Amino acid sequence: MAMTARIDVTGQDLLASLRQFLRAILELQDIRAILVPRHLPMNNAVMPALVTDPDCLEGVDPLAPAFPMNAAKIVSRLTGKPMGAQVAAILRPCEIRAFIELVKLKQGRTEEVVLIGIDCLGAYQNKDYLRFAGEDGAHATVRFYQSVLTGRGTRIDGVDLAPACRACEYPVASNADITIGLFGIEFDDHLIVQSQSVRGEAVLKQLNLEQTVEPTARRETIAALVAQRTAQRDEMLAQTRAGTENLAKMTTYFARCVNCYNCRVACPVCYCKECVFVTDVFNHDPYQYLRWATRKGVIKMPTDTLFYHMTRLAHMSTACVGCGQCSNACPNDIPVMEVFRSVAQATQKAFDYEAGRHIDEDPPLAVFREDEFAEVVGMSLQTGRQA
Repeated sequence: MAMTARIDVTGQDLLASLRQFLRAILELQDIRAILVPRHLPMNNAVMPALVTDPDCLEGVDPLAPAFPMNAAKIVSRLTGKPMGAQVAAILRPCEIRAFIELVKLKQGRTEEVVLIGIDCLGAYQNKDYLRFAGEDGAHATVRFYQSVLTGRGTRIDGVDLAPACRACEYPVASNADITIGLFGIEFDDHLIVQSQSVRGEAVLKQLNLEQTVEPTARRETIAALVAQRTAQRDEMLAQTRAGTENLAKMTTYFARCVNCYNCRVACPVCYCKECVFVTDVFNHDPYQYLRWATRKGVIKMPTDTLFYHMTRLAHMSTACVGCGQCSNACPNDIPVMEVFRSVAQATQKAFDYEAGRHIDEDPPLAVFREDEFAEVVGMSLQTGRQA
């Protein structure tokens, strides 16, 4: 049974109240550290930080509209091998979904981590966040969450959410041990926290928080937001499919790619220790370039850009969670995320699979099922003959 409790917001200071809640968790005997976004002293950057000292929680900011990386990779590193201690991780819904995929791919473990999901208000792209935050990141966060939670919108000073966030239909975390609720709550007065697992309930019970009930307005607010985001997603995917429906259009779409491979590095579920595209396989001999150019008259340099993206699509479409970090990392502003979400939606639908939906679901292609895709193999299971 899920436990619902309240966090009182003192002096209408939401960030201070969240930090106090995190301090209470960190002071529990069972929790040795908390992974949480934190303002760095340089350039107003917000990056994941592993905090062990409660006095160092000043500056943590899980509400900042900054998303420089998907922290699922960090949690994967922290949990890949036994630590001998338990940590808590404050994550966005897409980060939790990505971590679930990594666990299923044997790249992380859940035994020593308490996953704390927080309602996601969205984030700006890296360059837009720095412009929005200016010299005072903490004040910028207050402006942002007040605008979003009071219904004034996400567009502030000409800056709007990253495309991935505008089209994300998962604003509330699933598969978390504990969730922190913001939507549909009188956030100037209190927040709610809910346990979603036995481990999460055990943590909340130790905090001795006042129990409460989830307000009806919360569910209504979330449903309306999901409907809005889903409509934006469908529009985005339709436009992307129209612009990438054949090889010629795909070539145009990725024409500005310089093979920096930033999108591969930024992807939270792209985990191969050695990518084929950084091996000698694609280190062509000089004469080969001349042969290609002679045959066609002209070739784009660098080569293999489209092959690279199509290979990643084949590898990653079943695991893509749509976090948008691929686009965020692109130096030439190629909308990589839109293509990956477009292909991922079709691929995952074909397998009746949803990346990060449940930890007990086997990834597609990882297991063999006799009864799937009979129309493709053309074999009847009942007779053993061709259908």
